[in-house]
Amino acid sequence: MSVKILTVDDSKTIRLIVAKAFKPFDCTVLEAANGVVGLAVASREKPDVILLDYTMPVMDGFEVLARLRSDPDLKTTPVIMLTAEAGRETVVKIAKLGVRDYLIKPFKEELLIERVSRVVTLATKSDDASRAKRFDDPISLVVVDDKPAIVAQIKTGLESTPWTVTSFDQPGQALDYCMEKGADVVMVSLSMPKDGAYMLFQNLKSYANTSTIPVFGMSVKTATAEHTKAQQTGFAGVISKPIDGDELKAKICRALHLETSYKYFKPGNGWMTLVLPKEFGPSIAHEVSSRLNDQLTATVDAGGDKLIIDLGEVPSPTLPIIELVHTAVETCGKLSLRHAVLGSSGFRQECRSYEESQSWVFATNLDEALSLLKQN
Repeated sequence: MSVKILTVDDSKTIRLIVAKAFKPFDCTVLEAANGVVGLAVASREKPDVILLDYTMPVMDGFEVLARLRSDPDLKTTPVIMLTAEAGRETVVKIAKLGVRDYLIKPFKEELLIERVSRVVTLATKSDDASRAKRFDDPISLVVVDDKPAIVAQIKTGLESTPWTVTSFDQPGQALDYCMEKGADVVMVSLSMPKDGAYMLFQNLKSYANTSTIPVFGMSVKTATAEHTKAQQTGFAGVISKPIDGDELKAKICRALHLETSYKYFKPGNGWMTLVLPKEFGPSIAHEVSSRLNDQLTATVDAGGDKLIIDLGEVPSPTLPIIELVHTAVETCGKLSLRHAVLGSSGFRQECRSYEESQSWVFATNLDEALSLLKQN
């Protein structure tokens, strides 16, 4: 059963550190930005352990702890106090409060995990639970915006994917939907009235079944104050209006750690083919380069000894393509993989003007490439 950890701290940085520290473990991290909200979340969710800041506005850690101890359902909940004060007097006072342990800020993630492990059993996520989804898996997106044109832009930008978009014009409706049916990603307009976007964010993070959903803000590029506030609050990112489909897909991929390498790396019988598409750009360059070493290492581990780099769809050898292929060829050298590059005669001719491509082995098709590599 997943462990529930509640962090009550007015510092978003601390809450982010806590969430990151326990990401590898089978646990749910709940958040509260002050003591009043923390008590409400604790009463509702019954956490297994509470990480409680000592100094907070609205209600400090001392008062929160006193109220926890007076609640029959929460009085035995282990509490680890967090404090920025390391003086002996403060430490003694904290010890007298009856907390299970304490940590002095700043602290390392390893120490936090060690202290929490003393009071609850932490288990690492199983392979199935931690497996990243693929880009072509069904993904559920919830969009909150009172402007139909924005919702239409999002649906148009994602029409090439199997992802579903459910839209609402009120944050409360979106929260109810996420609580009942869940979502993989939530996108909310930062211009919603009465700080609706930020209230939705805090509510999602305070419920166990919605706390891990990445939340993106949506805002026009010139609204820099909105961008800054969203980043400081802890949103997964800000998506600019009008919506750019490629930017949207790239940010969602990063937030969900979607597996995309299958689009470019095609395993064969004793070889790997790296296929670069016609619409090659910075986001694709990042996707390919970030997985290049792992994919080629796996090829060698499986008994392969060749890499075929298919540039048949690429119209011309731009500098980013040259740099990526050069990196791939260098990696082949380190792993003792033989390589060949597929490209048109015009493409090869243009490559002659680049020093990096002088050593490339060119072929016009796969059969020719395999034949050349057998001879080398």
